[in-house]
Amino acid sequence: MNKEGNIGIFDSGIGGVTVFKEILKLLPNENYIYYSDSKNNPYGDKNEKEIIEICEKIVKYFIENNCKMIIIACNTASAIATKILREKYSEITIVAIEPAYKMVYDNEKESNTLIMATKGTITSEKFNLLYNKYNNQKTTIIQCAGLADIIELNKKEEIKKYLIENISKFKGKVKNVVLGCTHYPLIKKEIKEILGEVKFFDGHQRLAIHVKEILEENDCLGTKKGSISFLDTSNEKQKEKRFYQILKEGDIN
Repeated sequence: MNKEGNIGIFDSGIGGVTVFKEILKLLPNENYIYYSDSKNNPYGDKNEKEIIEICEKIVKYFIENNCKMIIIACNTASAIATKILREKYSEITIVAIEPAYKMVYDNEKESNTLIMATKGTITSEKFNLLYNKYNNQKTTIIQCAGLADIIELNKKEEIKKYLIENISKFKGKVKNVVLGCTHYPLIKKEIKEILGEVKFFDGHQRLAIHVKEILEENDCLGTKKGSISFLDTSNEKQKEKRFYQILKEGDIN
């Protein structure tokens, strides 16, 4: 692992910035390449073969661009492609986000929980193993088809309408909400407006701590002033503008 190498982070758009914010807090001296694959957004509606092919292309890009670590900041890609990518590209460390359902088991096991995720995540073997291991028998899972897409496009009225139609029936019935897609933390405020006061679980802080621990164990922490490079596959300039705007904003409540 090259100490001065880059850290590559990718997501099916800018949703992974919610993960990146937590990593940046702990590791400001690293050089980052953020790969926003909005051309292929949403991953959650694609089949496994498509997702694996997309992820392989991105991993190859990161390896060619001197990355010492790759972070999969997309729950769908993580659930479907992580194992295959680690086996095929064992020369590079791959860290992956996953739905924070275990955190519910550890902290709020007796409370009613709602898991919001994409089809790709919900139907994956990885997610189902996690869910079945920590199922508190008080959990409802909903497949949020298309939600990541309208968040990516920042369509506020469509987001509000979507949430009213799909989660308003859970108002007053759940205490915990597991955000099983990295786009969803961008609409915490809107979710609270529909559900009332709920506790969110997303696992982003835990992943950031894990990334730092790996770099420390391998004596590969960056030592110089860090940098951020942003790439969006749709080449839409407003994506980059929104990315940096979210990075500068305070914590998402």
